[in-house]
Amino acid sequence: MIWLIPDVWMPFVFWMLAKPAAICETYPYLEQTDIIETLIPKKESVYVGKCGHVQLCVMNNVILFFQERDGPWLPTLRVLHQYPEMMKKLRTDKGAIKFVLSGANIMCPGLTHPDAIIHDEGDVGGPVAIYACGKEHAMAVGVLKMSTADIRAVNKGIGVDNMHHLNDGLWKMPVLN
Repeated sequence: MIWLIPDVWMPFVFWMLAKPAAICETYPYLEQTDIIETLIPKKESVYVGKCGHVQLCVMNNVILFFQERDGPWLPTLRVLHQYPEMMKKLRTDKGAIKFVLSGANIMCPGLTHPDAIIHDEGDVGGPVAIYACGKEHAMAVGVLKMSTADIRAVNKGIGVDNMHHLNDGLWKMPVLN
């Protein structure tokens, strides 16, 4: 996915009870640990900006979450680096790193290699954090194209859609001006 954020975007106030509930439903860890209150305080103004088919959840000009079409709300890597336990984790082998960092989807063989680890089980359409072999912080956020059980069994094709990775347009724009 290539992130193009226009110079002018029209935000509108969105924070209704349904939206934080959708984020908390996808990431129950945030609610269980009360991190959601730190991340998105109730008294702060939160906006959603729509950029084509992508929605951005913004607070104090900082993008916190994004959603493509009807997919799940995904945290930016900056949020994920602060709260790494919020998402299921997959770890790629060393050979996949350069491809993931250039925006490629994550292929099954890169997740089933002996150096790779599937830390958590997940279903199709579920959000996951992608880590590099031997690294502490996530390098990408994606959505499973097949379940982790199928990734192991089939071991062919795209396992995870890469939605956001280090050094993409969303990463390079930490604050909206």
